[in-house]
Amino acid sequence: MANKSDLSGNQELLTVYEVGKILSSSLNLPKTFREVLNVLSVYLNIRRGMISLVQDSGDLHLVGAYGLSDEEFRRGRFQSGEGITGKILQSGVPVVLQDIADEPLYLNRTGSLNGTEDQVIAFIGVPIKVGAKAMGVLSIDRVAGDYVGSYQKDVMLLTMVANLIGQTVRLHQGVVAERAALLQEQQRLKTELRGKYSLDNVVGFSKSMQEVFSQAHLAAPGRATVLLRGESGTGKEVIARSIHFLSPRKNAPFIKVNCAALTETLLESELFGHEKGAFTGAQGERKGRFELAQGGTLFLDEIGDISPAFQAKLLRVLQEREFERVGGNKTIQVDVRLITATNRNLEKSVADGDFRADLYYRINVVSIFLPPLRERRDDIPYLVERFLVKFNQENKRDLTMTPESMRVLVNCYWPGNVRELENCVERTATMTRNNTIREIDFPCQHGKCLKQTLHGEFEPIPIVIQPMHKEKPAAPHEHVAPPVFENERPAAPTTERERLIWALEQCGWVQAKAARLLSISARQMGYALLKYNIEVRKF
Repeated sequence: MANKSDLSGNQELLTVYEVGKILSSSLNLPKTFREVLNVLSVYLNIRRGMISLVQDSGDLHLVGAYGLSDEEFRRGRFQSGEGITGKILQSGVPVVLQDIADEPLYLNRTGSLNGTEDQVIAFIGVPIKVGAKAMGVLSIDRVAGDYVGSYQKDVMLLTMVANLIGQTVRLHQGVVAERAALLQEQQRLKTELRGKYSLDNVVGFSKSMQEVFSQAHLAAPGRATVLLRGESGTGKEVIARSIHFLSPRKNAPFIKVNCAALTETLLESELFGHEKGAFTGAQGERKGRFELAQGGTLFLDEIGDISPAFQAKLLRVLQEREFERVGGNKTIQVDVRLITATNRNLEKSVADGDFRADLYYRINVVSIFLPPLRERRDDIPYLVERFLVKFNQENKRDLTMTPESMRVLVNCYWPGNVRELENCVERTATMTRNNTIREIDFPCQHGKCLKQTLHGEFEPIPIVIQPMHKEKPAAPHEHVAPPVFENERPAAPTTERERLIWALEQCGWVQAKAARLLSISARQMGYALLKYNIEVRKF
């Protein structure tokens, strides 16, 4: 009976075909190399097989093996020129040893000779080349007594396999290099984008905040009045400062006034100033914020809270760029850029008669909408990192955060937005005894979330079902129609969580529509989704 190693031409062709098919199936080199050696073990009756490749250090490391233990695999490392494997790499010439025990250069590093005292072990090694350059070694060993005939055909077959391996390695290196280049280019473009659309002291890598940054950059060079809109805590003052420092007025003052914090009389005095004796306590002349902001920017926060009477006075300043101090008759002209902000629905206020339409059009020249934190969750980890760095610097600590605790923050609803997030991080960091903030350290994990105290517990979700008409009893196996809603939708499940999911499914996972279906507010819907840990699907 012919020996398996005495291959016919068809067997050689079949072996090369199988090896080529394996190498072309995946770029997972360790996996494909193991499968290649398994094929060679069948056709060449090998005892052990090894594929070694040159690393960046210049050393030769084992990357694929057959018949080796994990410990033996870890020992398969050679320097260039070291041992038989190193010599094959250095010379680029195949080597055949009919008895490895008689070869001093055979280092037995992987233990091929262990337990083979009564056997003769033969070795064949061929270089893995790409062009003329050797980049690795393919080697096998087997019991010499199982072989009859010349080793020439085996060397030829292993050389063909080694060439296929070399082409696969070169392809893999090309793919890795191309991917690295793409990642580098992506990082370069991202850095360039962040440099183009970024604001000092503002974290915003999400798409929605990049849009805000873009609008701020476009609005900054002009003189137009800017209206910043968004919920409380979204960072309107920070954006206002950024617009000022991006503008030609950056070297002039930036003055801010919170209109909601002052009465109408105090606000008039604060903005326009007053003359000596203008009212009780006015013991001297005082410049107002408009004068102090001369040549610069005046930021009026909570503009939607000013009274109708004061709206008329403010409108005159915006139209004429002049005013008189309280108690004075001297007209003062000013060159001030106005940036306003509000969390109110000014359009509704205008419709209700609470806000002058002419003033609305004066301040609403350039509108920039700041998204709530729950709509820019990608920015939360970066914000948390900044808040932790600040806390560590101020308190001389070295706190870090686990991935699980970060997940708690990312999934929170945050009705108070960035301001609330910063407070939460600072409060938790202050009360944490260890150097790592864990999920259990957050008050919400103990039912002590402060925003629940502020906004109230989740309100029950009312589901109104029409009473069913009395029908005759259904016959056996007859389908009975379920109760229906007023809008003819099927009845909702009984539990609150199931009702939420049902409503979302009915409305295509649009939260606003689902909230209307359940007759609750969008805020209640947001809280309920957070409470029952429901992930909203996106299509």
